[in-house]
Amino acid sequence: MPRPAIDLFHETFGTPPRGAASAPGRVNLIGEHTDYNGGPVLPIAIAQRTTAAIGPGAAGDTGMLEAVSTRYEKVVRVKWQEELPKGWAAYIAGVLRELWSLEAVPRNGSVRIAIASDVPVGAGLSSSAALAVAAAKALAPSLTPRQIAGVAFRAEHDHVGVRCGVMDQTIAALGKREHALLFECASLEATQIPFGARLLLVDTGKRHDLSGGGLNRRRAECEDAVKRLRVDLPELVWLASWPAEWLARLKRALREPVRSRAVHVVSETARTRFAAQLLQQGKLKQFGRLLYESHESCRRLYECSSPELDTVVAAAKRAGALGARLTGAGWGGAAIVLVRERGAGSREQVGDAIHRAFRRAHGREPAISTVSASGGARTERV
Repeated sequence: MPRPAIDLFHETFGTPPRGAASAPGRVNLIGEHTDYNGGPVLPIAIAQRTTAAIGPGAAGDTGMLEAVSTRYEKVVRVKWQEELPKGWAAYIAGVLRELWSLEAVPRNGSVRIAIASDVPVGAGLSSSAALAVAAAKALAPSLTPRQIAGVAFRAEHDHVGVRCGVMDQTIAALGKREHALLFECASLEATQIPFGARLLLVDTGKRHDLSGGGLNRRRAECEDAVKRLRVDLPELVWLASWPAEWLARLKRALREPVRSRAVHVVSETARTRFAAQLLQQGKLKQFGRLLYESHESCRRLYECSSPELDTVVAAAKRAGALGARLTGAGWGGAAIVLVRERGAGSREQVGDAIHRAFRRAHGREPAISTVSASGGARTERV
C-alpha cells in the first residue's frame, strides 16, 4: 500500500523518503451533523487509505514546502508559514503550521512530501481528514493518536476554513479493526464498539466540496439556534445538549429553517447513543431501523441529502436491507447499506436492486463495494 507514495517521492525528488505514514478514510454509521454541535458520532475506519511519504527539502531551501500527489501532476512549492496554497496542499501547510506551534517541526524547516490515496475525493469518506492525519503522522510520528487528530482537525478547520467537527480526524487516528468508535465530540470521550456487520458502500458519483456552501450554512444555522435557545436555557453551550424531552419547547422557541435543523441535531443525538447500545447487544435489526430514521431526518429536516442518495436508500429498503442512510455530511457522496447474510436483503439482492433503480433514475451506474471496520493511522516502512 505505501509503495505508490514512496515511489512518487523518489521519482519527483530524486531521493528516497525518510519516513511514511498512512491513515484511513471513514464511514459514519450514524450521527450526522452532530459532531460540530457537541454530540455523539459512530464512525468506522475503512480499508481505503492515504499515504504520505516525507523527507527534508533541498539544502538552503528555508521554510519551503514541496508537495506532490498521484492525483495531480504539478509540484506545489510554497513558503508554508507565509502562504496557504489553494487546493489539497493547503491541508499539508496547515498541518505544518500546527506542528510548528507544538514545536514538533523546526520553525524554518523545509519539507518534501508525496501523497498517494485510494480514498475517493468528494464521496463523503473524509479524504481530507485521511490526508491531514497521514501527513501529521508522517511528519511527527512520536505524537499520540489524540494529538495527531487535534493537529489534523485544526489544520482543516482553522487554516483551510472547513467548519467541520472533530469526528473525521479522530476516527482516522483512533480507528480499530472490527470496531466502531462512539465518540462524544463535546467531552472527547471515546468508546470502542464491536462492529462486524456486512455493510455496502454506494458511491453515487455526485461530488461535494465542504469548504463552502451547505455545510458552513448549516453550522451557522445551528449556532443561531443555540443563541436563541439560551433565552430558555442560559447554560446551553452545544445544540446537542438540549434535552430530547424538551423538543416541543424547542419548536416553540425557533423559526424555520433553524427549527428543523435543531430538531434533527437533538433527535440524531439520541438516535446515535441508542444505536451504540443496540450494537453492543447485537441487535442489528433495530440498529438498521435507526439508519433509515437518520436518513429521513437528514433528508427532511437538515436538507442535506440529494436525489441520488434518496434513490439508493429507497431501493435498499424495497429490497429488504436492514438499514440505509447517507454518510459523510450529504449533498452527494455516498450512502451505506446494512445487509443480511443471505436471502432477502442480502448483499447480492440489494446490490442488484440499487443498480437497477439508480440506472433508471439517473442513467448511470453507482459504484458499490463492501466495507468493514479497519485500523487507524500507522507509520509505514520505507
